[in-house]
Amino acid sequence: MGIEIVGQIERVNGKELSYGDFAEKYLAKNQPLVISNLTEDWRAREDWVSENGLPNLHFFATHFGKSRVQVADCDTREYTDQKRLEMSVTEFVEQWTNNDSIEESVLYLKDWHFVKEYPDYTAYQTPQLFSDDWLNIYLDNYQMHEDRDSFQKYDQISCSDYRFVYMGGKGSWTPLHADVFRSYSWSANVCGKKRWLFLPPPQSHLVYDRQLYMKNCVYDIFEEVNETKFPGFKKTTWLECIQEPGEIIFVPSGWHHQVYNLEDTISINHNWLNAYNLSWVWDLLWKDYKDTEESIEDIRDICDDFEAICQRNLAANTGMNLNDFYIFMSRFSLGNMVVLQSYSDKHKALNSCSSAMAQNLLLNLSTIRKIMMTMISAGGVTSEEVYMDLRKTLEDPQFLRLVRDMGRTYAMIHMEEEDQVLSSEELLQKLSGFADPKMQICSPKDLVEMINHHNTFFSHLLA
Repeated sequence: MGIEIVGQIERVNGKELSYGDFAEKYLAKNQPLVISNLTEDWRAREDWVSENGLPNLHFFATHFGKSRVQVADCDTREYTDQKRLEMSVTEFVEQWTNNDSIEESVLYLKDWHFVKEYPDYTAYQTPQLFSDDWLNIYLDNYQMHEDRDSFQKYDQISCSDYRFVYMGGKGSWTPLHADVFRSYSWSANVCGKKRWLFLPPPQSHLVYDRQLYMKNCVYDIFEEVNETKFPGFKKTTWLECIQEPGEIIFVPSGWHHQVYNLEDTISINHNWLNAYNLSWVWDLLWKDYKDTEESIEDIRDICDDFEAICQRNLAANTGMNLNDFYIFMSRFSLGNMVVLQSYSDKHKALNSCSSAMAQNLLLNLSTIRKIMMTMISAGGVTSEEVYMDLRKTLEDPQFLRLVRDMGRTYAMIHMEEEDQVLSSEELLQKLSGFADPKMQICSPKDLVEMINHHNTFFSHLLA
């Protein structure tokens, strides 16, 4: 079955693109983009690439060969994805280099948490354009789901971040999908060339199975698609791009895509979220929650705690549950307040809240407030145990590390000097005027009220 390609993805020179323009034209408008000239100084483009431009597989086997990785068998479908195998990097390299038989499967190493596994090896620096990354900043300091007693045992690496290395030979590919959490993603070709096919979000319903309540997506857009299950597929129109070595592609939220390696390829991929796509994340999480609730509705009357089972299953299937999301937003909101307080305290003589950095922090808080209002309307958090004690949090070294990471990140994005975070005592004094008298955030409503008080205080400085 053929597909209709109606356009190409826009391309820009990354050295001529400011963060403000990128945020306004592509993050806020949720538009894909191919970006050049941002990877030339990466160590990965030296160490990981042979002189002939092909992957330096010997380097990987020598330096990282013992790592255990997930490898997709691109020729074998398993449910809605490709069959996954586990092997060492050395074993993967051996199979790749010995794959002379046409009967051998095409293998594709995916989702390797390289940064977490090798923190002292700086393969690359995240470009400024993609650094407002709430997801990975948070996961560098906290686990997304902290109650692991009820779950299968995950190793720390596999749940720790959304920064990945992918490696695959010519002909390896990834089936049609939209990214985890409906996050943004960026993908940089260290070497090799990829072909991307993109479906705009308004057409996403056309690639879901009408017979299964829109739960299963088309697997391969180039195979014969069942018109009974996917009657709208023939109406889809696609954008295409060929990604060259060294180029980075920005994948916006909710854009389904299918990707082919046209050559032996290594890529670095991040998933991330921030104020510009937080509504996409919430919408998916709430949809998945309602689907989870519906899937076990028949046991509601015999469960001691039906809601706890829903939240447990949601975390297992989606990667976080409603309570995890609420705690994430609470900590991140407080972190924004701390960074803004520290920034404004240093720049007292200036109209500091009119700066790009301050505006970014206030946008973050306003966006979280909006999502929390939606969460309140939906009745999203019911557990009485989900709360944050502000006194303990502001004295917690783990939280203060998060704040330092946030401050460093926003200073870099907006080309400001990094500010020293105020002491816990100073922060308690300054933030006590915005918080509940008990100095606790016990619900989305408490968080909304604290953000309201905080942003009202700062709004007069913007007049």
